[in-house]
Amino acid sequence: MAGGDYTMNPSEANGKVPAQVNTSTGTPEKAAWGRPLEFILACLGYAVGLGNVWRFPYLAYRNGGGAFLIPFFLMMMLIGLPLFFLELYIGQYTSLGPLKAFEAIAPFFSGLGYCTLVVISLISVYYMIIVAWTLFYTIVSIAGNLDWGSCENEFNTDFCYSGFYDAQCRINNTGQSTDLTYYLRRCISIGEICMSTGYEPYDGRYCLNGTETIPWYSNVRRTIAAEEYYTQRVLGRGDATWENWGTIQWHLVGCLALAWFVAFLCVIKGVQSAGKVVYFTALFPYVMLTALLIRGVTLEGARDGIVFYLTPDWSTLLDARVWGDAASQIFYSFGVACGSLITLASYNGFYNNCHFDTIFVCFANFLTSVYAGFAIFSVLGFQAELMGVQIDDVAEQGPGLAFVAYPEALLQMPIPQFWSILFFLMLFILGLGSQFAGIEAINTAIVDQWPQFRKRYWMVTATTCFCCFILGIPMCFSGGVYLFTLLEWNTASWAILLIGLAESAAVAWSYGINRAMNDLAAMNMKLNAVLRFYWKATWAVVLPAASVAVVAFIFSDWTAPSYADYVFPLFADTLGWLTAISTIILFPVGVGWALYKGYRGKELFTPTEDWKPSSRALSNPPNDISSDTNQTAYDNVAYI
Repeated sequence: MAGGDYTMNPSEANGKVPAQVNTSTGTPEKAAWGRPLEFILACLGYAVGLGNVWRFPYLAYRNGGGAFLIPFFLMMMLIGLPLFFLELYIGQYTSLGPLKAFEAIAPFFSGLGYCTLVVISLISVYYMIIVAWTLFYTIVSIAGNLDWGSCENEFNTDFCYSGFYDAQCRINNTGQSTDLTYYLRRCISIGEICMSTGYEPYDGRYCLNGTETIPWYSNVRRTIAAEEYYTQRVLGRGDATWENWGTIQWHLVGCLALAWFVAFLCVIKGVQSAGKVVYFTALFPYVMLTALLIRGVTLEGARDGIVFYLTPDWSTLLDARVWGDAASQIFYSFGVACGSLITLASYNGFYNNCHFDTIFVCFANFLTSVYAGFAIFSVLGFQAELMGVQIDDVAEQGPGLAFVAYPEALLQMPIPQFWSILFFLMLFILGLGSQFAGIEAINTAIVDQWPQFRKRYWMVTATTCFCCFILGIPMCFSGGVYLFTLLEWNTASWAILLIGLAESAAVAWSYGINRAMNDLAAMNMKLNAVLRFYWKATWAVVLPAASVAVVAFIFSDWTAPSYADYVFPLFADTLGWLTAISTIILFPVGVGWALYKGYRGKELFTPTEDWKPSSRALSNPPNDISSDTNQTAYDNVAYI
């Protein structure tokens, strides 16, 4: 084989793919997953993350409850599943990382791999900040300091509300206007609150405005103690702005450093070590989520929360925003168009059935999102029951759900310390598991450029983790949450959709959809006529069209980034746009480089000599594989 002779132990048929060694150069070749199951769990750990727990349930309730499952499922079939399989095919067929793979498939797409590298690098930096937050909560929970339920901390305001204190006030309530609740740091009657806001007392839930009854809490200001704890104790936000960045929060720096150190230990040897860790990081969160669900459904008010979560509002299906939210959640949750899946698949054996892996992981991801919704809304229904408010008054998304609404509800459970440890440890493991693929993608980009570093892979991992840690330190300041919001707002947004569009174009329109189907057959994936039609249609037509449609929706509904009630200044908004542009600017740079290297016309869209079956194809092929793996007539149409 060109480039030197290779020695290997042909054990792929037993499910294990050995590392290869180039005997002419002495440079170790890419390692491989110990077993196919390790790859499936790695993909599952990467795709199933915090978005399933803190974003999907909120989107479902906001967009029609059970009706939202229809657009979400369709978007999975039309966008998520095809792009997931496309990336696994590219990585497994070539055993190349995204940088080399897209450069090999056609010179025109040389910059596409670098676009994915920028995206996953930015995501790895800001995503680990969330992991650091969850680690902080885990540590204080283990220590027994559940101070997010207290209004006696020095940073609490007079408007602090605690469910624990409120429960003490409500012990003897009878449903009358004389009922007590916790407000302004004391027990006060509902009737008194009504009169202080200009209304007449009515009963224990409503005030009277003429002949109309309104909830007593609709015109009063209350800030949940957990929110003040999150913004002031954890983030140390204070009065920080973009112009006044505030002080460094050393507890966050320490948690961030510890999180990166744990990640380093997990991937210190690449897939050889991460392949063992994923057995825990991919599966144990399901145990904890199930425990939370079992406890949640036994709480008072849980039924109301679940009914609220699932009750369908079919009219929402006519709203374009619902379909846009479904598509954006697919990209957010499945982790496509970041290069990570290509990296993970590049460690596969050539004859691994990544078609089955795709279907299994994608449907597991979909069902996990739905499953997590039951665990979340059963507890939110319980909290709403205790507070005497509507469920939509306590339902939030993102950090608001993970660090405010849910922790407040945990304090009302028996043995709150145990359930707090369980919940935040689950979030920490979910976040950490999603980071492995990102670290591997960055490392692969490095060793693909400098193969000699494969001998010292731990040094590459250490460098990646340390650099990402340093880049994350600005988000550990009082105003760091603004930078975090800006990166999250602009990184995994419209630009990533364009990257997915370019990936589908590279395979279906440049390389050729028929050749791609033949490659799948060469990898021993026998697809019937229906499946071949489905993959051809989605890769060549549906996926590009859907991506363009979602990008159009995002821009039509675009709002400037903000955090809580703080709207970012113009220069910060400009920085956000520059961040988004930085994720795709290397694509035209790559085109320019290809032109500079002398590629013209059809050559721009012709695969280079590096696009070829992985050398692992030589390792003990299955007995039932077709002996005819020759390519059919070239069907590239991109040069027309």
